[in-house]
Amino acid sequence: MSNPALGMTMLCLIVVVIMMGFPTAFTLMGLGMVFGYIAFYDPSAGWLDNRVFDLMVQRAFGAMTNETLLSIPLFVLMGYVMERGALVDKMFHSVQLAFRSVPGSLAVTTLIICTFWGIASGLVGAVVVLMGVIAMRPMLDAGYDTRLAAGVITAGGTLGILIPPSVMIIVYAAVAGQSVVKLYAAAMFPGFFLAFLYLVYIIGWVLINPKIAPKLPPEKNQAPVPAWLAHVSSSYSRRTLPALLLAVASPGKARQASANGVPLTWGLLVRSLGMALVPMIMGAAVLGGTWWYVVVHSQADNNAADVVVEQVASPDETTATLRSTDGLQEPPAQEGLQAPPVDSETAEAAGDGGLQAPPGADVEETTGGVAEPGLQSMGDPAAQGPQTPPVPEAFYTGFGVACGLMVLLLAWYYWRFDAEQYEILRMLVTSVMPLALLTIMVLGVILFGITTATESAAVGAAGAFIMAWHAGTLNFQRIKEAVFLTTKTTSMVCWLFVGSALFSAVFALLGGQRVIEEWVLSMDLSPLQFLLLSQAIIFVLGWPLEWTEIIVIFVPIFLPLLPHFQIDPILFGVLVFVNLQAAFLSPPVAMSAFYLKGVSPAHVTINQIFAGMMPYMFIVILCMVLMYIWPGLTLWLPTYLYG
Repeated sequence: MSNPALGMTMLCLIVVVIMMGFPTAFTLMGLGMVFGYIAFYDPSAGWLDNRVFDLMVQRAFGAMTNETLLSIPLFVLMGYVMERGALVDKMFHSVQLAFRSVPGSLAVTTLIICTFWGIASGLVGAVVVLMGVIAMRPMLDAGYDTRLAAGVITAGGTLGILIPPSVMIIVYAAVAGQSVVKLYAAAMFPGFFLAFLYLVYIIGWVLINPKIAPKLPPEKNQAPVPAWLAHVSSSYSRRTLPALLLAVASPGKARQASANGVPLTWGLLVRSLGMALVPMIMGAAVLGGTWWYVVVHSQADNNAADVVVEQVASPDETTATLRSTDGLQEPPAQEGLQAPPVDSETAEAAGDGGLQAPPGADVEETTGGVAEPGLQSMGDPAAQGPQTPPVPEAFYTGFGVACGLMVLLLAWYYWRFDAEQYEILRMLVTSVMPLALLTIMVLGVILFGITTATESAAVGAAGAFIMAWHAGTLNFQRIKEAVFLTTKTTSMVCWLFVGSALFSAVFALLGGQRVIEEWVLSMDLSPLQFLLLSQAIIFVLGWPLEWTEIIVIFVPIFLPLLPHFQIDPILFGVLVFVNLQAAFLSPPVAMSAFYLKGVSPAHVTINQIFAGMMPYMFIVILCMVLMYIWPGLTLWLPTYLYG
């Protein structure tokens, strides 16, 4: 059997053996060692002298020294600490009250919590199991259709592996040699856009058929109002914000509540007023941060270049005086002295009629405020264009419209802001805000280049410990479980990389990669046809295989072909990430379904869970089509942030 035939046999065997249930990492290493031994076999050398053993050591050392993989254990530890810390119960109840007027409020709340919790943890199995325990039975008890309840949990739970920080993105970055930061930025909008499509589907289905998601009884949609807050509202105003403002300014009537046994102090009123202003503060922070980054921070290089241009184009009075007295004067074109040509370049320059400044000259002549060509070739700041594009006029228009909409939205919110709304806001702030701040901080410091992904992961893990400790839900046993699970998951990923590196090296050595490339190139495909073919293969592979096998085994086969078809590897990678959502939603190996079945009531069948998952597969395909039609959805943010 020829070497290329051995390579293709090796590729087919890996699929068969994995589907038989053997561990992926050790299967890759085993097949790599066996076929590598055949490829390196030398009858004159001893069997221990075969070079496949050296290759194994080199690949293992390469995986151990891969800095991209350092962030994996820290992000995984962050997720397991949050999952073991049981921080999601209060969050679910508060978000459900906030969205109580939306059709299918329990399903919408489940999707929002799955998305938000998936971002924080990045663990598909943990999110699906956790939300299955918290949300599945309440939805079924409320009369929700089993398919709706199962589909929203399984589909929402998989979003954590797509939206950063995601272990899958880190693994692809290590395989493809791409920047983790750029991939994070590229996956941000598609991930939230896919969650938005899920949300539109859920609300649309409920509006078309309200029977699948009956409205909850009124007693389950009410938040308990504290006695002191009811007293303040009745004493000052039904709208809570004016009531708190008046109570802080004139606390006389409010303090009368102490006579009724309610401890009401001026400090409590001030803290409550600050709580009521949280939406306004958040809106101002978002708009102010956007303005600062786009107009101030991103234009810092341009502003510095403008200052240099001003200094070069308008020299100070002293320099002008020196030039007029002691400097070289441009002679008349017809009767002035001409610089004698020293070589052909100088003669040619003199023939052009202008004095040429020698390289490295301290003082160069300018004419009309425009730098000479010599300055441009030497990298003068005035000649270099701005490092970032100037702020377009459309931004100022859009920013003004956004400010107007924000003011109208806040006015409408505070017009309806009564004591019950205040209590819901307080529940949201205390349950959601810590996790939101931690997530924003972890992603923000990565995207804005403040820290590396590894350093950000360390901050996230430390923040998860602090949150769980503050909530009082973390003990030594749960910490030990989180560390053990982190070690187990990290070891699996690292061994998978060792096996994948060995397998890929042997596969290329046998000529298997070349066979596939020649086969694809012989079909004379267009870039669109190649993209459709590759994504279709990955989609089909997602039915029997996990995303880890697809990323480390099959995606590297397509990567060398991307330059030929002029396809951006970042765009290709994000398409793969979205495509691999189907790996968790497609039978027969849809792990999300089995995760949910394990914690669902006995009457929920696996076929009902599969039926609920299937529509979301078509939504994934729709999202991929929109990503191809509108590449800016993927590439705009990394291009804007990093060029």
